[in-house]
Amino acid sequence: MVAHRNRAGLARALSKLGYCSRARAAQLIRAGQVRVNGVLRRDPETPVRAGTDRIEVDGRPVAAAKRIYLVLNKPCGIITTASDEKSRDTVYALLRADLPWIAPVGRLDKASEGLLLLTNDSEWAARVTAPETHLDKTYHVQIGKIADAALLESLRSGVRTKEGDTLGVKDVAMLRQGERNSWLEIILDEGKNRHIRRMLEALNIEILRLVRVAIGPLALGHLAKSAVRVLTPAEKLSLDRAMQETAKNSMHS
Repeated sequence: MVAHRNRAGLARALSKLGYCSRARAAQLIRAGQVRVNGVLRRDPETPVRAGTDRIEVDGRPVAAAKRIYLVLNKPCGIITTASDEKSRDTVYALLRADLPWIAPVGRLDKASEGLLLLTNDSEWAARVTAPETHLDKTYHVQIGKIADAALLESLRSGVRTKEGDTLGVKDVAMLRQGERNSWLEIILDEGKNRHIRRMLEALNIEILRLVRVAIGPLALGHLAKSAVRVLTPAEKLSLDRAMQETAKNSMHS
């Protein structure tokens, strides 16, 4: 039974080892660049035993990479992908060139800013983004109008988008306002694609800035724009505990 639980598809095993993404691993396997115990394998789903089978890429053994967890303050105008067909700058332009393979945990769209996690721990990344963990994501959003109680209630109650979805927020509050615009704090416990933008677009409200300031208990703090730092062990433990707690509450609800 234990041996069976330790089996994984070859592409997934390479991703779990922190060698590359699962999609990239599948490409390498199909191209005939991967051997398992000396035998060439071309099927990304070939079962392998973690910690037992010897995996080689281009003749070089693959060992588990040291786990890396980074925090980035993403600026506006940067794409959250490994590469871009339009040759636009990606978050990788902000990282050190000598880092091993690393991937963003979830996404922030080009016009959005703020807290973005990156890691080579694909299983941990999947937990952070999984709907069942319900980690709160906190955003500060500047809109091109003065917010009132009716707008806040509409966001809490749910807004029907032009695509036909009904999207809501866990909570929303006014942060501050000027003569012609307002800053809102919006908390989501699930995040569909362009969730906040689609809600406000449906209400014909212009978004001037959208900044993610926290993921669960992890706050962006005073990290400078475009700056990167290592997630501390205490911060990772706090995120892990938050995920365990929300997953447990979800099971019992």
